[in-house]
Amino acid sequence: MLVFAASRWPGMLPQNFSAAHALLFCAAFWLPGWMGWVLPLATIIVADILLNIFHYNMPVMMPELVVNWMILGLFVVLAKWMARHRSYGRVFLGTLIGALLFYLVSNTVSWLVNPAYAKTIAGWIQALTVGLPGFPPTWVFGLKSLLGTGLFTGLFAGAMKWSEALDAEPEPEDEEEPETPPESSPEAA
Repeated sequence: MLVFAASRWPGMLPQNFSAAHALLFCAAFWLPGWMGWVLPLATIIVADILLNIFHYNMPVMMPELVVNWMILGLFVVLAKWMARHRSYGRVFLGTLIGALLFYLVSNTVSWLVNPAYAKTIAGWIQALTVGLPGFPPTWVFGLKSLLGTGLFTGLFAGAMKWSEALDAEPEPEDEEEPETPPESSPEAA
């Protein structure tokens, strides 16, 4: 979780290419009990707050940020729901569905709160596709998000598969001397 939090620092990874969606989903999918609920979300929230304080010089609690956390909380709910029947296919499907939902909801929230977008269907489509002038198109954000999610989900799932394989390997048995039957004593003969 610390490595993930450090990877969120701007410039560590390409812009909008993050392990966030994959980490949230995979941690919630595989971590038991409260750890699967609290640990991934707490990591995201603390990292966002620290970035706002030390890098962006923004308020700690912005409405858009809280909405993003709520969307990411849905990732955790989706992961816990899908984890009832565990399979690697469900992990990949869940992270991709979650990334698409995050893209749709976060850009819709931007359309709703940002006065630069017209509050029309055309303004909403602009928010989902080209975004605002002077910024990269939002579809590029969506594509990078999907690529990052897919790559990091593959890495996390591969690590889990490898871990399961290591756990399943039988441990070598200590070589013991074969037991020899007790010799009959001369008195018994």
